[in-house]
Amino acid sequence: MADCIRVPVLLLLMCILSSVHPIRGENNIVAKLAANAQNPAGGPGAAVANPGAADRNLGAGASLTRRRSAGWKLAEEAVCREDLTRLCPKHSWNNNLAVLECLQDKKEETEIAAECNHLLWNYKLNLTTDPKFESVAMEVCKTTIPEIKECAAEEPGKGYLVSCLVDHRGNISDYQCNQYITKMTTIVFSDFRLICGFMEKCRSDINNLHCGSISTGEKDLHSQGEVIACLEKGLVREAEEQPGAQPIKEECKKSIMRIAELSSDDFHLDRYLYFSCREDRERFCENTLAGEGRVYKCLFNHKFEEAMSERCREALTTRQKLIAQDYKVSYSLAKACKSDLRKYRCSADANVPRARESRLSYLLLCLESAVHRGRVVSGECQGEMMDYRRMLMEDFSLSPEIVLHCRSEIEGQCSGLHRKGRTLHCLMRVGRGDMGSIDPNCQRALQTLIQEADPGADYRIDRALNEACESVIQTACKHIRNGDPMILSCLMEHLYTEKMVEDCEHRLLELQYFIARDWKLDPILYKKCQGDAARLCHTHGWNETNEMMPPGAIFSCLYRHAYRSVEQGRRLSRDCKVEVQRILHQRAQDVKLDPELQRRCMTDLGKWCSEKTEAGQELECLQDHLEDLVSDCRDVVGNLTELESEDIQIEALLMRACEPVIQTHCHEVADNQIDTGDLMECLVQNKHQKEMNEKCAVGVTHFQLIQVKDFRFSYKFKTACKEDVLKLCPNIKKKVDVVICLSTTVRNDTLQDAKEQRVSVKCRKQLRVEEVEMSEDIRLEPELYDSCKQDINRLCQNVAFGNAQVIECLKENKRQLTQRCHQRIFKLQEVEMVDPELDYQLMRVCKHMIRRFCTESEGKNVLQCLKQNKNSELMDPKCKQMITKRQITQNTDFRLNPVLRKACKADIPKFCKPILDKATADSELEGQVISCLKLKYADQRLSTDCEDQIRVILQESALDYRLDPQLQIHCTQEISRLCPEEAAAQEQTGQVEECLKINLLKIKQEACKKEVLNMLKESKADIFVDPVLHTACALDIKHQCAAIPPGKGRQMSCLMEALQDKRVRLQPECKKRLQDRIEMWGYAAKVAPAEGFSDLAMQVMTSPSKNYILTVIGAGVLLLFLIGLLCGRFTKRVTQELKDR
Repeated sequence: MADCIRVPVLLLLMCILSSVHPIRGENNIVAKLAANAQNPAGGPGAAVANPGAADRNLGAGASLTRRRSAGWKLAEEAVCREDLTRLCPKHSWNNNLAVLECLQDKKEETEIAAECNHLLWNYKLNLTTDPKFESVAMEVCKTTIPEIKECAAEEPGKGYLVSCLVDHRGNISDYQCNQYITKMTTIVFSDFRLICGFMEKCRSDINNLHCGSISTGEKDLHSQGEVIACLEKGLVREAEEQPGAQPIKEECKKSIMRIAELSSDDFHLDRYLYFSCREDRERFCENTLAGEGRVYKCLFNHKFEEAMSERCREALTTRQKLIAQDYKVSYSLAKACKSDLRKYRCSADANVPRARESRLSYLLLCLESAVHRGRVVSGECQGEMMDYRRMLMEDFSLSPEIVLHCRSEIEGQCSGLHRKGRTLHCLMRVGRGDMGSIDPNCQRALQTLIQEADPGADYRIDRALNEACESVIQTACKHIRNGDPMILSCLMEHLYTEKMVEDCEHRLLELQYFIARDWKLDPILYKKCQGDAARLCHTHGWNETNEMMPPGAIFSCLYRHAYRSVEQGRRLSRDCKVEVQRILHQRAQDVKLDPELQRRCMTDLGKWCSEKTEAGQELECLQDHLEDLVSDCRDVVGNLTELESEDIQIEALLMRACEPVIQTHCHEVADNQIDTGDLMECLVQNKHQKEMNEKCAVGVTHFQLIQVKDFRFSYKFKTACKEDVLKLCPNIKKKVDVVICLSTTVRNDTLQDAKEQRVSVKCRKQLRVEEVEMSEDIRLEPELYDSCKQDINRLCQNVAFGNAQVIECLKENKRQLTQRCHQRIFKLQEVEMVDPELDYQLMRVCKHMIRRFCTESEGKNVLQCLKQNKNSELMDPKCKQMITKRQITQNTDFRLNPVLRKACKADIPKFCKPILDKATADSELEGQVISCLKLKYADQRLSTDCEDQIRVILQESALDYRLDPQLQIHCTQEISRLCPEEAAAQEQTGQVEECLKINLLKIKQEACKKEVLNMLKESKADIFVDPVLHTACALDIKHQCAAIPPGKGRQMSCLMEALQDKRVRLQPECKKRLQDRIEMWGYAAKVAPAEGFSDLAMQVMTSPSKNYILTVIGAGVLLLFLIGLLCGRFTKRVTQELKDR
């Protein structure tokens, strides 16, 4: 652009004069220049030498034409004397350039008289039209010109040498030459008409934009910098496509940008900004030296200070917008990054139009790409880049795309928040969906701006975030170096904690929303994963796009490979996987930080989760409604849930809530876990520890409930049983159904004594864990929960879920349940009795007792072991109470007692078939079959194995009436009336049964009386069935009946014989009890006579007078036999006599 600003040679003279005065006044060159300056060719009146000068000069020029003598001074002119005396120090009057500099830097137009203004302008014009000073420039810059090839090649005498030196003044190292050119530039930029070629290229645009007059007198000629400022604003309006913006010709645009570029090192050269910010410069940047763009940068840094004048702020914003269009308008940035731009070919990209190469955004993206790729970019350049990245984040208006595409959002939702990046963060909040919808073009513009500014690399670039989070950083992240990218991760880790403040939380989520949509904007992730992304996801450079794999899809690709098994191959590197997990942990805290999830689930979020506003609730809500979601949303939520099951630490909020439990019970698992789901399993196992708080318990339970929806959501179960599920349970998805399917298969194989189990060992082991976990909360078994929901609300509304408490409540209220629920509970109990390890309450309450008494017992025999040790002095009372509950349950139905069922499998259909015929499959028999077997036991008709089991039941129920369902059903009222004190006793030792026996005659209800009589009948068969009698006669049994084995009434008969034997002295208590029993048996025989021959025979055999009765019966039979013999002989003789006849 050599011809854009061809500054005539005489301008150099003024630089020389101004620079050397008064230090080098005696120098020959300076003297020569001073002489020429004091008497320029044609003097001030020679303005006519320039085309159009006469028109602009008018009277002022004519009056000065005669003053052409050597030594002419501006101070001698009458039109300027008053202004000079008032404004300029007297020692400067003898130097025309000093006077010119003094007068032209006055801010207010009214400070200098109009005629003086005209005089000054004509003087400057004359200086810039005399070529004879080119030789002086060559003299002063003789060492510099050969170093600058472009200037050395200029043809002498054309007046272009000085213009070339101005263009390349940044490369001038010679101090004297540099000062001359700088001073000369100051003069040129005081008026746009002094810039060669500018008028011709921009005349029409000045008129179209009404940027001021060109002819003298219509506008203050001395402040024509405002015209350039007007054109610059017009250029900005056109870029932003503002309403009513006028297009500017291309050649004028280039001239405007070139002027802005050439004025970039010294703010004095931007006349409009200089006058607008002169007082602000004194206020904020008093100690900042002019030159190299330092004053500009200082003012930019204070742009949003309260004390900054609005006019200066506006001028600074215009200049920043020009920098955004062409980075060369920033002197410091262009200088600092010149070599880096060349090194990384940032101005020779064939894929980018030439018009874009100079844009600040392109420079930032290109150099940021080099930094992220690990290339070396100079510290000075990186510092400049950071300043301008911060500038872009502070003021949205510096991005034309934001102004153009986000206009309605700014006006509607973000007006009045211009300062310190507040508008931009407001737009981000709109983009997140927190304040309504956003135009897609605005969303893209915001995403582009975030990429250009790259605040993820250094949080300080985002001033709004920096100020909002300063206190959090000082407390929670003080161990991290200031400016480190990990600061943002640290802030995310403390999101929703007590250390986080609300304003910081909002700013952080607003920024993270956009960072999450482009994996490259997290510098640590990019650094660790760029190799993996290129290898697995086919990515390109940092600032290059790929339509086949957009930035938002790269992370999805990475995390799919992060959790692949070794067999699947193509896994991520260890470092990259750690970073992917870190990002997943962050995203789990807010559904909007997962772009794929938000995109696919937007409709479902609005439909199902509009009221879920707390942290983490939206994802939980989507998981709760998994079956109701549209397929796309269901897939992404399912994948995320499956991922969480493998690494629950992704759930940062849950991990934070569960910290006490993890530290106490699961720290080893948490420290050593390698994606195996061990931590969640540990949390489930310790869900009811005292360290468990409500938030953690709710979170763990929620995750368990979600796992029920799909077996894939349980990582360890999925890993252990995937092949088994595909083989044995195809097309089954719900975890509960899969567990039931596999459990049924295992049970069938076991019952059928299959040679080889169809379910693998590792799956069977994990299946047991899943079954136990499911038994802990009724909600983990959806079919059971749905069947009993009504009953829960009616009977157990105050019972908390978890610890199987609701299930226990339903069991205790079994008789009041609806039929559907009753059937489900019965099935559940049947399973639990077969496998007591699935009885969560029993295993929890009796955990320590199982360790004490049943360490060698198999899982299926745990309850049997506990029952055998129930009356041990070491037995825990709570466990004893729980065992009693389970015994009561078992005695309600033989199907709930697998040991009895197996032992009596032949006896039950043989003796109790009528009862079985009336029974239904899913309801209890209320102890009828067991009562039937008890009676047959008394009749001594059972098989040996069955008899042994019934004896145990009789012994247990004789001590605790609650273990006899029929007695409890029929005698509840009688017990309350006759035996309230005995029933209220905490420890049942058979006192209630004894009370009923004693009060047999007082019992009114026939059904109850029958049950008591049955008890008496049963006690005759075995003294152990009568605990009160057995206790009273224990010593006598030891002495009198020690050699007699128990059972079949043998010991009872022994005692009866001892009672009748006068030689034997029984214990008084035993004798009394036996006499009472004889009376009771006698009454029982009267009230309940034998129903058949078998009953009669049994009564005789079990009677205490058995020997007597048998003797009488024997004697009778013998007598009948003898009579028969006699009668037989007689009849035989008579018959013989009849024959003889």
